[in-house]
Amino acid sequence: MLQVTRYTILFVLFLLLVECVSQSNKNTSNSTNRLISESSPYLLQHAHNPVDWYPWGNEAMEKAKRENKLLLISIGYSACHWCHVMEHQSFEDTAIAKIMNDHFVCIKVDREERPDVDKIYMEAVQLLSGQGGWPLNCFALPNGKPVWGGTYFPKEKWQEILTSMHQLYLQEPRKIRDQATQLTNGIRQNKFINFKSSSAEIDLSRAIATAQKVFDNENGGFGQTTKFPMPVALAWLHEHAYLNGDESVFDFFYGTLDKMASGGIYDQVGGGFSRYSVDKRWFAPHFEKMLYDNAQLISLYSKAYKTSQKKLYKRIVDESILFIKREMSAPEGNFYSSLDADSEGEEGKFYTFTKAELKPIIGNDTTFFKYFGITDKGNWEHSRSILHNKITRERYALQNNLDSTEFKRHIKKSLLKVFNYRSKRIRPGLDNKILTAWNGLMITGLIDAYEAFGDEEYLNMAEKCIEALNTYALSKNGHVIRTTRNNNEKVDGFLDDYAFITEALIRLHEVTFKKSYLTKAQTIADYAVVHFYDKNDSLFYYTSDQTDQLIARKTDIHDNVIPSSVGTMAKNLIKLSQFNTNNKYEEITHFLIEKMKGQIVQFPIYNAQWASLYSLNRGHLKEIVICGHDALKYKKQLQKHFIPGTIYTGSVISDTSIDLLKNRFMDGQTLIYRCTNKHCELPFNNPDDFFGKK
Repeated sequence: MLQVTRYTILFVLFLLLVECVSQSNKNTSNSTNRLISESSPYLLQHAHNPVDWYPWGNEAMEKAKRENKLLLISIGYSACHWCHVMEHQSFEDTAIAKIMNDHFVCIKVDREERPDVDKIYMEAVQLLSGQGGWPLNCFALPNGKPVWGGTYFPKEKWQEILTSMHQLYLQEPRKIRDQATQLTNGIRQNKFINFKSSSAEIDLSRAIATAQKVFDNENGGFGQTTKFPMPVALAWLHEHAYLNGDESVFDFFYGTLDKMASGGIYDQVGGGFSRYSVDKRWFAPHFEKMLYDNAQLISLYSKAYKTSQKKLYKRIVDESILFIKREMSAPEGNFYSSLDADSEGEEGKFYTFTKAELKPIIGNDTTFFKYFGITDKGNWEHSRSILHNKITRERYALQNNLDSTEFKRHIKKSLLKVFNYRSKRIRPGLDNKILTAWNGLMITGLIDAYEAFGDEEYLNMAEKCIEALNTYALSKNGHVIRTTRNNNEKVDGFLDDYAFITEALIRLHEVTFKKSYLTKAQTIADYAVVHFYDKNDSLFYYTSDQTDQLIARKTDIHDNVIPSSVGTMAKNLIKLSQFNTNNKYEEITHFLIEKMKGQIVQFPIYNAQWASLYSLNRGHLKEIVICGHDALKYKKQLQKHFIPGTIYTGSVISDTSIDLLKNRFMDGQTLIYRCTNKHCELPFNNPDDFFGKK
């Protein structure tokens, strides 16, 4: 009996031990690292990793110095598919995490929150390998100087790299430090100041010819592989075609917009564009949706409508804005950053369908299935299909002898059924950061849509957004906060925040004639000139002189998927000096343009804003001033037209607070003045006469 009792006690103790171990493992799996206190959704995604992540800051660097360890700086963003893959494969693996924790001080960075950090280490990796991307993983000395890095690595390769870098740092520290010195010197020397200024004129037709070498005239867009929309470059080509009557460029421009609108890169069911297409046909997107892409493409299609009157472009704009309003709008009126590519752990699952699951929704609709390329086997992975077509709905109806109006009505009705079905799925993750720069782009997009289509809701959305930003992102002295989440200030603004919000404020003034918007734009631009512009180097830096400096202070001169912040600020300074004479602004801008002329001819796709500024500065800068009771009505009529290089101002009452308004008001009349470099022709009082006058 006693023996049984002992066994019983031992068994109970064993069960208790098992429970303790189980609870310990449970607690470990539920443990968090320092990222749990951050506000960035991307950082919070990694807060439960077994990796002992630090956010960017002095704490991590001080620890690396104390323990004589390399920093491991891993950079990504919330909507990044391959960032998720590497997290699941490596950062959630306890064995890999142990190596990282034992031998490195690990830092996680949200590239959208800290683009200044991303620029440094992206350039380091590009100098090493000639290419970059995200996730970006870079090893650095405790002082932040980069040593070596790359992008996505599979688990086994990543483990090898971790072991090799640790051993190399232990065995050959001098070699590591020499590498870091060379890399850092290379990053510091790669500055805008190296471009030579020239007073010689350039032939912009050479820039167009260079750009045409990468035109894909069959599929639209640039190059023959992965396709990014590149709205900055397309906007310049549209402007060039209009000003010079270049029909071949017009054909390429409209063809590109048509192909994107019909392709899988555009969400045919719910509206809005994905970030890029993995093929040359715009068929298969990388399914993340970014605010900055959609903002710029709304602008682009709105401007294209002005010169073409294509109903397709209006539909794309209306659907895209509806998507933004439905899925990326904060209650306060500003806009979230992005939607993930993945849902339920699978890329594109939310956006793709099998034919079998659609049949109960829309029936055996052969026309629908044929138009969107949906087959029994599927046109993508796992027998699923991406809705797309090679041609527009109008052209398809024409080619198949269908009534265009009826065909489009039929497609719209079926798509609504698919949309309602899709809405019940598990949604992709939302990055609900509020980025000032991207909200500035979105305001500009809404204003361009308002001009083209006259929809007051678009203007209301833009004004509500700027009102929200005014409460916690834009200070009275011109200082700008970059990112907020749940109305909490997080990071000081970078040059793109200042540049894009200044542009948005100028555009708001142009469509409302409210002086407060122009005054705010002037204040922010003044702050940027004081704190971002270096008169000794004659350039705008990306970071303010008021913020903690990294190992190098970078600039941002080239356009890419997002406009160059320096180019946008130069454009703003020109516009502000058109409203109110400002010789300093004009001097800064003209000097910047002179420095960029060689780049325009060599690399026009990535210097499109500079090409536009150079062209407009040679005689196309115009001002339209409208004063009188019907000023806003006349303004709305004129702004439906595409007139590049033109700013608008006006007032319904006598106002001399803006230089362009002085001596323009006349009681009892509404007068329209057309001006060039603030020298105005005799006024007229009928908007219909505007384009008839020379």
